[in-house]
Amino acid sequence: MTGAGSGMGRATAHLFADEGAKVAVVDRKGAAAVAAEIAAVGGSSKAYDTDLANASEIEALVRSVVADLGPVDILVNNAGVSFPAPIDSDLWADAWSATFAVNLTAHALLVRACLPYLERNGDGRVVNIASTEGLGATPMMTAYTASKHGVIGLTKSLAVELGPRGVNVNCVCPGPIRTGMTAAISDEHKAIYAKRNVPLRRYGDPEEVAHGTLSLVLPASSFMNGVVLVVDGGMSIKFG
Repeated sequence: MTGAGSGMGRATAHLFADEGAKVAVVDRKGAAAVAAEIAAVGGSSKAYDTDLANASEIEALVRSVVADLGPVDILVNNAGVSFPAPIDSDLWADAWSATFAVNLTAHALLVRACLPYLERNGDGRVVNIASTEGLGATPMMTAYTASKHGVIGLTKSLAVELGPRGVNVNCVCPGPIRTGMTAAISDEHKAIYAKRNVPLRRYGDPEEVAHGTLSLVLPASSFMNGVVLVVDGGMSIKFG
């Protein structure tokens, strides 16, 4: 579980642990605190401080997880970053490379590193966390928006490629969710935005996305492959 130190990743790590999974809590910071929270309620997890923008750390991460917790059955690629920058800004090139390194390249590299374990029993699961930005666009977010479109494309491509090898690959597209990425937006402006744009008239909670992610790895979802599950309170339907 990448990006598990806060927000949707933290909520998903807790939920998976509640369901009996041994959870690898992976993040640049906050992983140890989340693993401690899980342990405090009787769950099984281990923290891994990892910079997913550094490709050389990914294979080492997977080796450590397998040694500590056993073979990987489920991979949740949740880590993501956002660096808003206009296309003509001096900051744009760095924003582009940093965003794609974490939001897309790391997803693909983790699938490659975990694949021998995911396919061993014919029931491996990969869930990539994209965004409603992968279904639309917002000004000055070219790197983030393009990377999330890429996550959806990666999901569909891998679903076709890996399905015959017994690995289901799906993705979740959260809409406006109360996370660290939206923490700078005031509650007043969240409420205004939600009333204008979201049929349910509110922001979602991380736990609601976590349950969507869990649903895609259950045995009951074994025929779901290449699915793009939107968790946005109906926002994308309104504007689609």
